[in-house]
Amino acid sequence: MKHNKYLKVVGDVKDRGRIKWTALMLPEHVEMIREWYAKDELIAKPELTEDDLQLLQEEMDIALKRQCEVVIQSWEEGVVYEHRGTIEGIEARNRMIVCKEGEKRHRLPFDGVISIVMIE
Repeated sequence: MKHNKYLKVVGDVKDRGRIKWTALMLPEHVEMIREWYAKDELIAKPELTEDDLQLLQEEMDIALKRQCEVVIQSWEEGVVYEHRGTIEGIEARNRMIVCKEGEKRHRLPFDGVISIVMIE
């Protein structure tokens, strides 16, 4: 009998494992599976209560007055981003928070901010 590195003997059955299924996978199938996995990793936007929003407002005001370092978590299109820096200002007209992270400046929308934590 010829030796095949993909051949597995399970009991009386000779099986090639996943190798036998690769011939059935069309490029469209592979693309759809990748999209499915990517969509599966997305996070739903957390629903914040009025109390949570009030706490966010207080943390933002204190961090702005003290100019201390904060960690801001923001949600955008199913992904949670984390920004570490200081809050430079608040643009009430555009509903944005201006955060300076090193030499970079980020403008984060109010609606996407999930949490603000001050670092002492």
